[in-house]
Amino acid sequence: MRPMRFVTSAFYYTAAISQAARFVFAPLAAAARGTKADEAGERTTFTSPSVRPRAACLVARYSIAVALFLFATRCPAEDSLKDVGNVATEWVKLRVETKRLETAWQEEHALVESMVVASKERAEAAEEKRDLLKARTAKEREELDSLRAKNKAAAAELLVSETRLQAITEKLTALRPKLPPRLSEALEFSYISLANPKLTPGERMQLTMTVLNRCAQFNRVVTTGEDVLTLDGEPTQKSFEVIYWGLSHGYAVDRAAHKVWLGAPDTEGWRWRVVPNAFENVVKLIAIANDKADPDFVVVPAVVRQSLPEASKN
Repeated sequence: MRPMRFVTSAFYYTAAISQAARFVFAPLAAAARGTKADEAGERTTFTSPSVRPRAACLVARYSIAVALFLFATRCPAEDSLKDVGNVATEWVKLRVETKRLETAWQEEHALVESMVVASKERAEAAEEKRDLLKARTAKEREELDSLRAKNKAAAAELLVSETRLQAITEKLTALRPKLPPRLSEALEFSYISLANPKLTPGERMQLTMTVLNRCAQFNRVVTTGEDVLTLDGEPTQKSFEVIYWGLSHGYAVDRAAHKVWLGAPDTEGWRWRVVPNAFENVVKLIAIANDKADPDFVVVPAVVRQSLPEASKN
């Protein structure tokens, strides 16, 4: 854009100078030609009354031409100088900004390089510390790996044990209706706790062992006492004198009515039924068990639901 303005200004200067030259020197040349003609003739031109107006006209034309020339040469030059000044100012500003950016980049580049070197040194130090810690803790890590493997195996075994324990709990719950009434009532709290699904394996194992131990203990002795029972042929609950022969069977005696009931587990649970002609023998059996009579052989009714070979297999 600026080269075109410079070319336009130069063209404008040339045209202005040419017009001014024509405007000034054309009348001078004509005046010179007229003066020479007068000198060749009678030399009366300078005394002519028209010389003064012509000279005044020439001076006026010359003054106008000079003014046009100065105006033509001054205005474009001032505009060009302003453009050049603006360009120079912008260039100086650009140069200053470039220098500032270069200086800032050099300073920041040095800082970044120093940070990179420091980061590399810290990384190397951390790697050395890591290697040292690995060497020092190699034995401990091996022991930890061994413990993890043992814990994993123990967790698998615990899961198997918990599954088996749950199966035993279900069998004990199904066995309760077939237990003697006295033992079933004694295990009431344990069975209620076993029914809780939120029990831990340890708690469930403890309760299961409690039930099994109580059953084993009850099965090893002959137990006598009084129980409140609901028996066949009786309208309401009533207190009876009882004797249990382990977990296999038991007898209930009503001394007022001279009746004896034989109790034993069947497919539906523990069941009592009347046994005729056994009152005297059962009363004698109870007396011997309570140390109120001398030991003797007593024949009492009993129920055997499976043969000895089958019992030994089971």
